[in-house]
Amino acid sequence: MHPISTRPGLGYATLSVRTAMACGLLAACAGYSVSAAEVSADKSGVGTEPIKVSANEAKAGSSDVSVLPRVDVIGSGTRSGTESSGSAAVIDGRTLEESRVFNVNEALRKVPGVHVREEEGVGLRPNIGIRGLNPTRSTKTLLLEDGLPLSFAPYGDNASYYHPPIDRYESIEVSKGSQVIRFGPQTAGGVINYITPEPQKEFGGLVGLAAGTRGYLNAHVMATGNGAILDLYRKESDGARDNMHSRLDDLNFKWAGQLNDDHKLVLRATYFKEYSQLTYSGLTQAEYTNLGARYNPFKNDFFDASRTGLSATHEVRLNADTKVLTSVYGAYFDRDWWRQASDTGSAGLNCLSATRDAGSRLGSSDLDNCAMQGRLRQYTTAGIDSRIQTRHQLFGIANDLEMGVKYHHEIQERRRQEYASYTQYLSSTGMTLGENQQRRTNATSGFISNKFQLNERLFITPIMRVEYIQHEQINRLNSTRGASSFTEVVPGIGASYQLSEHSQLYGGVHKGFSPPRVEDAINSNGASVDLSAERSVNAELGLRSKPMRDVVFDIALFRNDFSNLVAVGSIAGGSTNYSEGKALMQGIEASGQLDRLIPQIEGNLFSRLSMTYLPTAEQSSIFNRPGGAGTIAGTGAGKRLPYAPEFLLNLTLGYRAPSNWNARAEYVFVGKQYSDFANTVTPSATSNGQTGLIDAYGIWNVVANYTVGSATLFITAKNLTNQTYIVDRTRGIQVGMPRTLQAGIKYAF
Repeated sequence: MHPISTRPGLGYATLSVRTAMACGLLAACAGYSVSAAEVSADKSGVGTEPIKVSANEAKAGSSDVSVLPRVDVIGSGTRSGTESSGSAAVIDGRTLEESRVFNVNEALRKVPGVHVREEEGVGLRPNIGIRGLNPTRSTKTLLLEDGLPLSFAPYGDNASYYHPPIDRYESIEVSKGSQVIRFGPQTAGGVINYITPEPQKEFGGLVGLAAGTRGYLNAHVMATGNGAILDLYRKESDGARDNMHSRLDDLNFKWAGQLNDDHKLVLRATYFKEYSQLTYSGLTQAEYTNLGARYNPFKNDFFDASRTGLSATHEVRLNADTKVLTSVYGAYFDRDWWRQASDTGSAGLNCLSATRDAGSRLGSSDLDNCAMQGRLRQYTTAGIDSRIQTRHQLFGIANDLEMGVKYHHEIQERRRQEYASYTQYLSSTGMTLGENQQRRTNATSGFISNKFQLNERLFITPIMRVEYIQHEQINRLNSTRGASSFTEVVPGIGASYQLSEHSQLYGGVHKGFSPPRVEDAINSNGASVDLSAERSVNAELGLRSKPMRDVVFDIALFRNDFSNLVAVGSIAGGSTNYSEGKALMQGIEASGQLDRLIPQIEGNLFSRLSMTYLPTAEQSSIFNRPGGAGTIAGTGAGKRLPYAPEFLLNLTLGYRAPSNWNARAEYVFVGKQYSDFANTVTPSATSNGQTGLIDAYGIWNVVANYTVGSATLFITAKNLTNQTYIVDRTRGIQVGMPRTLQAGIKYAF
């Protein structure tokens, strides 16, 4: 129960033991040598970094892709050349490798339409918003890993309190069009699918080590052979503020085998452990002004979490045109978050709130007398997903049919333990139980999608999903039980038209849907609350093209019209109550790349752009609480939604030499944004920090890579000019990372 130790010696000992276990396990598998593509970036130094036009192009360069059964978010056809019928992007392994992305936030900023907000500076709990949706805890985004749920409760509590290190993945798929209906239940924003590396037949691997400022350490050991791969990571870093050291261990195992000519199987196992000295509270306005952006008095707060996941995917090919993919998955997530700043109301947010609102420094004796609260939660998730993909000739034309069913089960165990002071917490005396609940969700869903090839150029894809969701809540404190259930039909249609060999027009319209959380659908007394699910009509029209050899671009117009948008908790000046209203988001997103900017230069000097312009992110009505419980103060038609910046930009200038080295500079710009529904511009000098305009900011990141034989050395500088900027006010002021320098080496064998 005591705060964790951050002594490096403890971590290195653990790493050594696990590394030995990893090597022993892989040695037992026998077989040896990994392809260069698996362990390092392409060493040619030339070539493009294309915007992916189709699912097949997204997999280019991986010769074994077709061997492994895997559920892909982008593309579902069974024949070569099937293009995505909606907006989609792939961040490939080469981009992740050469950019030396620090966390998932850095990676996803390269995708247009995606707003990723920092929290603690190191990406432990990402806040991902798509096309104007509030990014808080990524509640409006469906996160998958190899096509299977990564979130611990996507139906009952879709909040990201866990995220593996970005190093685990070889590529990332992002989908925002009607094809997201193939997954669910979150279809209002989009789907992000993280792809793990593929095992090789021959033995090989790599060893990597990086270190840097603000306590940064990244150690990586990978071994592969005989159809198995084992990845082991240790990452440590100090966050953006004082007293925010984090330490992660991540283990990823995958085995793939061809059982016979028609049957294939993939087995996966993951283990994740986090020990973080992490507070829940941001700064008050006066603390930020008087004590600086890095100040954080809550040295007693900590986050202790672990996750174990198992999954298997089986593919059976019934004939040349038909295959069935069946996946079973399960995960157990256990997290304890102990903190002295645990409530979201103005007074409750701050231990000694009057002192903090005045901007005075807290000492150890102050903290000893502050209340301590533990949010203790365990999540068990399990399910089975089966889908059939087939090619047929209905109506005498080529068709790609995909349909599937899924059963998903979640159990949440939630306890809140409270102590009147930190001193009592240390002595384990005087504990009171503020919450003791079990929440259950059972969800059964099915979908059908058929891609009609009307001619050589035109493809139409109607799609429909049906969700049946059952929630149950048991409150052990007052011995009440409640249940709620509902059914939702989610239709959509997508289309693509091949203007030419290298240009494609695409578009679609679909129903956005997100189910209410268990705690919103059932109150603490077990009564069912009359809620509407979150619903919208999402439309888009786009063009992706490669008009000439060294130019590619993708541009899309989008409009998301919400008849019922659910306000994210812990926002709007501290309100945690469920509320809903009408809203409209519409804008334009674009990405592109220019290669060989100066043809006379040997190698490839290139530029890459990702841009989002969101002129409309409007509250179309007042946001009301259900049952006549009132409205959120300050809401109303014409006001801008919080955390929806009008402009996002990611610009990269890079160079790949003919051999040995490459480098790039990246500029990231985030426009100004409001932090509450009332669109408060200037907070009072003694406010809790939760309201006020967040100014626009821009930062520079630079990186250089140099390869010698089987070793690659690299050096990076993130936030090169050391800008100080606010990123969030949800629970008080949170700031971005200061300048960080990192260097490392990776050796492939």
